[in-house]
Parts: sequence; C-alpha cells; structure tokens
Amino acid sequence: MKKSILFLLVALLFWSCIPEEKYSVIPHTEFVSLEKIPNSFGSDDKAMLTFYFEDGDGDIGLNSEGSDLLPPFDTSSIYYYNFFIDYYEKQNGTFVKVDLPAEQHARIPRLSNRTPESIHGNIEIELFINNITSIYDTIRFEFYIVDRALHHSNIITTPEIKIIK
Repeated sequence: MKKSILFLLVALLFWSCIPEEKYSVIPHTEFVSLEKIPNSFGSDDKAMLTFYFEDGDGDIGLNSEGSDLLPPFDTSSIYYYNFFIDYYEKQNGTFVKVDLPAEQHARIPRLSNRTPESIHGNIEIELFINNITSIYDTIRFEFYIVDRALHHSNIITTPEIKIIK
C-alpha cells in the first residue's frame, strides 16, 4: 500500500513538473490550407483560408467594443484590423500585387481574456478570390497578423491557386 501511494505521489510530482508550452510573445503563423468555395455558376468565388498560430502571451484578437476601439485600434488607424492580407495575380509569369476594390483585411476576435497565456490553434478566414475585373486565373496571397502589443507575425505566402473564372 505504501509503495502504491509513494508511486502515485512520485507520478503526480513528475506530472506537475512538465513545463507548460511557451511560445514567443511575437505571434508565429503557418499556412494550413486554402479551400475554394465555388458559386452557383461553378466559378471559384470565395475560399476559406486556414492558418496555424502560436502566441506566448495570448494577446491576439480584438473585441468589437470597449478599449479595442480606442487608439491605436480605432477605425481611423491601420491597427483597426489585426489580420492583413495582400492579393497577387500571376501576370505574364510574374506575381503582381493587385489592389482589389474591397480590402480583405479583417479583425480576428479576442482568442483569450487570460493574458499572459501561451495559446495556439487554427484560425479560419473567408476570402474573395476571384477578381472579376481581371483576365488572370492564377493567384496567391501574403498575410500576417498583429497582436494587441502591435507585434507583427511572420509573413506567409500561400501556394499558387488556380481559379475558375
């Protein structure tokens, strides 16, 4: 009986010593997937972008009220958004950045209210992928995120995407 209790105590002590995953306070992202969503006419219209993130202090995301609407997160600031994305078309063999009529930057909602806390997971964002004013059918995106301390993540470039016009 004493050996069982001693074994249990040693196991609990060992388990409590396992370090919590700790990431950098600068967000890190990795491309996971981009799934095209065709419209009712069979053209590729939208896509669901999925990317993995890690953040050591858990300050990713902005609420739609309160202090997350005050500077530097107010509507007149670049940091109103925390997900930034650029659209590129392959034109004559070279990718060229194209400014679309509607920007695709977004506000990722707060992922944790218990900062500092190491967090990680996947984020999904719906995008428009078909520039109807263009004849080009091969695109890619570059994106990054910004946390509430204004740390910019690494920039991710998606693979080439062939779209049905």
